[in-house]
Amino acid sequence: MVRYAKEHKQVTRQRIIEKAGHRFKQDGIDGSGISTLMSDAGLTNGAFYAHFASKDDLVAHVVADELRTQVERYDTLRPGRPGLEDLIREYLSAEHRDNPGLGCPSAALLDEIGRCGDGTKQAYSDGALAVMEEISARLTPEDPRSARAKAIGLFTIMVGTLQLSRALSNRKLADEVLEQGIENALAFMR
Repeated sequence: MVRYAKEHKQVTRQRIIEKAGHRFKQDGIDGSGISTLMSDAGLTNGAFYAHFASKDDLVAHVVADELRTQVERYDTLRPGRPGLEDLIREYLSAEHRDNPGLGCPSAALLDEIGRCGDGTKQAYSDGALAVMEEISARLTPEDPRSARAKAIGLFTIMVGTLQLSRALSNRKLADEVLEQGIENALAFMR
């Protein structure tokens, strides 16, 4: 009986984290109250504190989970540079731009993460480093450390391009920003 309760609690906790990740990316961290987050997970507000010490605690767990999941998805890409090119094209697509709730937490939440507490910033730092290490490994599999600076630059090109494209009201210009971002990222890779 105790084992079921422990497993059930972990499954429930993970459901809260996943639903909150979607909501945060869609509506922002500040725009997502605990009651909405718990409703999304099919739970009452009272259940929140059985899983998290505070909203900040939840945010740190969501950020860590979102970035870990993002890096795990890279395993489905083709190996090396061809997979990185696929990633750039997928990341800088109109579909990704238009569906922030399903996409990258960096592009959706970076400005808010910068105002969060140390726990969230640490979770983000660890996750962003893992993303950049994956990019480095694809750029130079034989010596990933040698590509660290280029990986940082490529990651910032991708995130900044997507953020700018999302902020523009002119759809044609927003699409042009994505197209140019792809070209810039591919040229930067060389």
